[in-house]
Amino acid sequence: MAQPEAHNFRLISHDTMRGFGNVGEGISLQLAPGGRRIMWMAHECAPKNFTAVDVTDPTKPRVIAQTDLPHRNVRSNSLEICDNVMAVAYQTGTHGATPAGIELFDISKPEEPRSISFIDRSGPRSRGVHQLWFIDGKTIHCSSGAADFMPRNLKDDQCYAAFDVSDPTKPRELGRWWYPGTEERDEAPPVPRHPKFDTGWRAHNTNIYPERPDRAYVGYIDGGACVLDISDIGKPKLVGHWNPHPPFPGFTHTVMPLFDRDLLVVSDECVRTEGADWPKLVWLLDARREDNLISVSTLPLPPMEDYAIGGRYGAHNLWENRTGPAFQSSTLVFGTYFGGGLRVHDITDPLQPKEVASYIPDPPEGSPMKAAMINDVYVDENRLVYAVDRFAGGLYVLEMTI
Repeated sequence: MAQPEAHNFRLISHDTMRGFGNVGEGISLQLAPGGRRIMWMAHECAPKNFTAVDVTDPTKPRVIAQTDLPHRNVRSNSLEICDNVMAVAYQTGTHGATPAGIELFDISKPEEPRSISFIDRSGPRSRGVHQLWFIDGKTIHCSSGAADFMPRNLKDDQCYAAFDVSDPTKPRELGRWWYPGTEERDEAPPVPRHPKFDTGWRAHNTNIYPERPDRAYVGYIDGGACVLDISDIGKPKLVGHWNPHPPFPGFTHTVMPLFDRDLLVVSDECVRTEGADWPKLVWLLDARREDNLISVSTLPLPPMEDYAIGGRYGAHNLWENRTGPAFQSSTLVFGTYFGGGLRVHDITDPLQPKEVASYIPDPPEGSPMKAAMINDVYVDENRLVYAVDRFAGGLYVLEMTI
């Protein structure tokens, strides 16, 4: 496939982040003191921890802070900011290593992020925290291991967990949930393993929205989409479950509700190269009854042969309609597809979704991939779109032309 590709998008700026353009799946926009707009980004892997880019003038992004990780066996793949507090997830490459958990930072002076506290989630069967969700300034929801969490299979090492951080100097755990049968002490039988793509039954994205603070929408990797009742946060309960794996190849990543339409948007992450785990899709589910979730369509994608050129191609992150200086829509779905770039689908008719915009940059200089691998996306309240590359490309600021 020839690159670049731009359909109903216009590139207005690009920043390679001082040569460390390997961005993970943590992008969060701060309205900083003095009216500045600061985009915070977690890195996919060492040596960098996180980077802050001033995007007050989106045509001239400028790095104002960049920090290092303590060693190469840890990554800070996910972060979120709420007002002037930032939470950063730390996941180690091996079980039992440190630091593994969540660090809270004071970012009231963006050039000088200051550590406030650390939530230690290390343990003999833990790699720490992969993803976190923090939008209300009070509670962090995350996919986490723990010293006292004993998965039967090490691929199932991260459960849903919630922490009270209303006093960020004294975080405390509120509750946790894992799929029955995945913990050694469970009475439930062990969960079935995927016969071809066994990537684990564990939590990935853990989304909670102000419209339904009593519900957690959790992507559970090979366990599919889980809807939890968290009205009693100390005792979450499974109230909805949908899992197409098998026959499909697993790795449910994100579950995003569209409350005004009784729909769930569910993405399965591509985790293998050159189409080895194709198809990885974004599904639309009828959620009128959360105890009977029904797939009604998938978002259309170009053929694998066009984009699986030496890297991953398939679904990954969604723009999740989070609160803050952000755009929300119940008809436009923004998604990242690695080698398939950034793609936008109109789901006005959920039975017949259609692609309306796409963007793929040139292969970034210094990347080990033959194509750009677009990893995550943020859409601000002005409908400016911020997309990032997984390996070297850094930040792309885009304007939709529709």
